[in-house]
Amino acid sequence: MLLFWTWWALLAVFRAFPGIDIYFSQLFFVATDCGATAAAGSICGGFPYRDVATFDLLRTIFFRLPYVVAIVMVWKIIECYQQHGATFNADRARKLKVALGTLLIGPVLLVNVVLKEHWGRPRPIQTDIFGGALHFAEAGSLAGKCVSNCSFISGEAASAGWLFCLLIFVPKSLRYALVPPVAAISILTPAMRLSFGAHYLSDVVLGWLSSLVVFAALLALTESQQHQKNSEI
Repeated sequence: MLLFWTWWALLAVFRAFPGIDIYFSQLFFVATDCGATAAAGSICGGFPYRDVATFDLLRTIFFRLPYVVAIVMVWKIIECYQQHGATFNADRARKLKVALGTLLIGPVLLVNVVLKEHWGRPRPIQTDIFGGALHFAEAGSLAGKCVSNCSFISGEAASAGWLFCLLIFVPKSLRYALVPPVAAISILTPAMRLSFGAHYLSDVVLGWLSSLVVFAALLALTESQQHQKNSEI
């Protein structure tokens, strides 16, 4: 519940102070001189980090990584349910179901199917503040004119948040080896989306946090069901 209400509190802050989003996007925007044919008052320029080949390669790797992990998890859960009786690891199966359920409900359905397709917030690079053609819309606003695959909220940040959630399931023997790189990827992914002009700060923060909210809810639900089942035995 704390994560849930934190998400809504942050949304309220970003809506009340839209200058926060504009300020952080401006840090990565480089203005250039407009040509003589440009209309008066036009803003020209771009987000140079999106044109750096190394960053683009990293973005591609980070974009695909969560789904590679998910495929491995599907394989592992199939292995789990091939076991029966005393060899069936119920706790492992529960953790895998929570992890895959979070990815499906959060980044896939909530973020990409519902919010990004219906909230209409233009990406920074699409707005007239940064040389685009559409007007700025604050976080959570339905007034934006983006038609599809819009800015609110970031799907890649949500997927990165999902990877961060998985750290709770990392065995102690692997924790010191896996936690630093996974945490770094989880933070760098939304940071790059911000620097590319693909999302505002609110999009990446709320996207990242949305996975933690869904993960915590599913984990609490399954633990409650497990306790209830144990009490009935």
